[in-house]
Amino acid sequence: MSRVRNVALEYRWADNQTDRLPVLAAELARRQVSIITASTPAVALAAKQATTAVPIVFLVNEDPVRLGLVASLARPGGNATGINIFQC
Repeated sequence: MSRVRNVALEYRWADNQTDRLPVLAAELARRQVSIITASTPAVALAAKQATTAVPIVFLVNEDPVRLGLVASLARPGGNATGINIFQC
């Protein structure tokens, strides 16, 4: 017998005001969401500062090691992992 699970998506927008990102990320961490997804380096960094417990999955176009999101590409460590799009 299969179990039915409910999935709820919670969206937050900073309305191009990056100074709001830490507050929004902290709110999600307080709500104990299952995962935080981040589509920009600023969002990923705000999420990383907000929690060490909630998994963070990011998509960034910069080096995540240089940004401080992960310890290394081979062994990210911590609660953040994701995809890096290297652009030439």
